[in-house]
Amino acid sequence: MRKAVLVTGASSGVGLALCKRLLEEDHELHLCLACRNRSKAEAVREALLASHPLAEVSIVQVDVSDLQSVFRASGELKQRFQRLDYVYLNAGIMPNPQLNIKALFSGLFSRKVIHMFSTAEGLLTQEDQITADGLQEVFETNVFGHFILIQELAPLLCHSDSPSQLIWTSSRNARKSNFCLEDIQHSRGQEPYSSSKYAVDLLSVAVNRNFNSRGLYSSVVCPGTMVTNMTCGILPPCVWTLLTPIIWLLRFFANAFTLTPYNGTEALVWLFHQKPESLNPLTKYLSATTGFGSNYVMTQKMDLDEDTAEKFYQNLLELEKHVRATIQKRNHQS
Repeated sequence: MRKAVLVTGASSGVGLALCKRLLEEDHELHLCLACRNRSKAEAVREALLASHPLAEVSIVQVDVSDLQSVFRASGELKQRFQRLDYVYLNAGIMPNPQLNIKALFSGLFSRKVIHMFSTAEGLLTQEDQITADGLQEVFETNVFGHFILIQELAPLLCHSDSPSQLIWTSSRNARKSNFCLEDIQHSRGQEPYSSSKYAVDLLSVAVNRNFNSRGLYSSVVCPGTMVTNMTCGILPPCVWTLLTPIIWLLRFFANAFTLTPYNGTEALVWLFHQKPESLNPLTKYLSATTGFGSNYVMTQKMDLDEDTAEKFYQNLLELEKHVRATIQKRNHQS
């Protein structure tokens, strides 16, 4: 039987590179592309089938920043599939990132230069906005939309006889200092991306605590520092051109500079081959690349505790009740 794999954000960046690499690992997969833009997804599907004609590639249109879209897509997936073996929760945004020039130049002449470039800590701030669902956009896109998706898809994921696996795209930039249980959407802060990625780490731990006994396991990865659609807008193209030689040089000292989406998928592909029940739920898996371009996987203990993860999970369940009631009321009125 074909393994069934769902990938959100599959039409570009890490998601697209991941789809290509997964089909290189198993050319008979049933790969489902979960994308916001259907025309882009159709083009990706045609290209994947052209290079891997034995594969089965399908599409589900979903925007994880729109809960109505998530509910529609979930219903469609439950009609199509009896089970999902892997779900890569990869879609995400970093809205209008602003570079802190002062922090950049002060960091360039400090001992923290490599850490600064490999994590972007203190370099970027973002301006968040409110979605049609009344939620912070970064939180809904990076965390809550995916949370609702897995809640809805639980019947396809929970099979104790053969485990399924969730694999979240997190970040080295997931900072405990940027997250607060009293403000899980980070509505009062300036680093919603970092907060959302720390929330992803917490959610993965909580999923393991609540679902392992039902055959569902969760892991988080960081693809490293890359130039993608998400990051290339931070600086003008000419600045990226000037920085590229420096970044290549830094890669001899810091393995986080994977630079390309292909390299960045190393940890995601590695997890595809692991038995999920053998993995440590408190470990983050990091894609890494040597100065000479060889890819490998590193591990890092996450800076969190299970009690906080469980409290966060309970907060999400409460928020889920609220938004479901709001959507039902809205639909009834319309």
